[in-house]
Amino acid sequence: MTTPNLPDLRIQIDKLDKELLALLNQRAHVAEQVGEVKKLEGTPFFRPDRVAAVIDKIQQANTGPLKNDHVAAIWNEIMSACLALEAPVRVAYLGPAGTFSEQAALNFFGASIEHVSCNSIDEVFRSTAGGSANYGVVPVENSTEGVVSRSLDLFLNSPLHIIGETSLLVRHNLLRLSDALDGIEVVYAHPQALAQCQNWLTAHLPNAERRTASSNAEGARLATTNPAWAGIASDRAGTQFGLHTAAHAIQDDAFNRTRFFVVCLPQTLPSPPPSGTDCISLIVSVSNRPGAVHDILGPLKTHGVSMTRFESRPARSGQWEYYFYIDLQGHPSEPHVGAALKELQQLCAFFKVLGTYPAGA
Repeated sequence: MTTPNLPDLRIQIDKLDKELLALLNQRAHVAEQVGEVKKLEGTPFFRPDRVAAVIDKIQQANTGPLKNDHVAAIWNEIMSACLALEAPVRVAYLGPAGTFSEQAALNFFGASIEHVSCNSIDEVFRSTAGGSANYGVVPVENSTEGVVSRSLDLFLNSPLHIIGETSLLVRHNLLRLSDALDGIEVVYAHPQALAQCQNWLTAHLPNAERRTASSNAEGARLATTNPAWAGIASDRAGTQFGLHTAAHAIQDDAFNRTRFFVVCLPQTLPSPPPSGTDCISLIVSVSNRPGAVHDILGPLKTHGVSMTRFESRPARSGQWEYYFYIDLQGHPSEPHVGAALKELQQLCAFFKVLGTYPAGA
């Protein structure tokens, strides 16, 4: 059997590319019709459960050699591009361009979104609650430094609810105008990033001043203004601002991950239906009496509901009172979960469901 030569193989690829493009445009035309039906029915344009179901079906049909993770990424972008034809999806995140929050938004929604870059987490909440954005993406937890306190505090009085989550393996790089470590006087980054890289900074740049920035991408931008300054940020931020990478992966934890919540108003998208691997996020408070915190765990044990997170935040009442942020496994439609939630609510002075959503990987 004759081995095909490179020109012949490229001709085959070119032909297949044209066929793929024709099929993708056919899909896009159908997606436009779907959009018209949704307008008439008044149903949500973006359905993360539908996206997940389509990708799962495609992965089950996949026979290789493409890996399922790569197939998922391809179809996520195809569906994102088709959704943009139905209706623009405006997504707010902590900016500027090049932040991990932006990357989390792109991972969840695909690249075909309208970017709403915000200067703070507070602004992400305001933009999404006020209608400037359809959805918001906010960091809530880091595997090294724990919870992002500001995000948790803002959920207390926000009308937004959680409809999804995503997590990123975070790789922090030291970026500057040159590719050397010599002569660095100041390092800029978000406080979380500075904390996640403190051991490396102490060992390699003990005399450099550490200054906080509103985001890592903002720290990278500041590094472009002075050759003696550096920023801690992502590869994407380095490309965005034309900076060299003076040191790769300087985070102290090699498996450093950040978890993000995807939020919106309930009228934009109701809680997703059960997926089989769901999570419920709550805020509760209890009366200041002995054993009160212990008592709220009783319904979970009685009904066999697993708790995956329990965080406390001060109520700022001046009375040493606290709110508790709890994540539970399951969906309220499951009888044992619904029963546990009902009993738990009766024991609480304050009870708020932040959202029910498919648990992220």
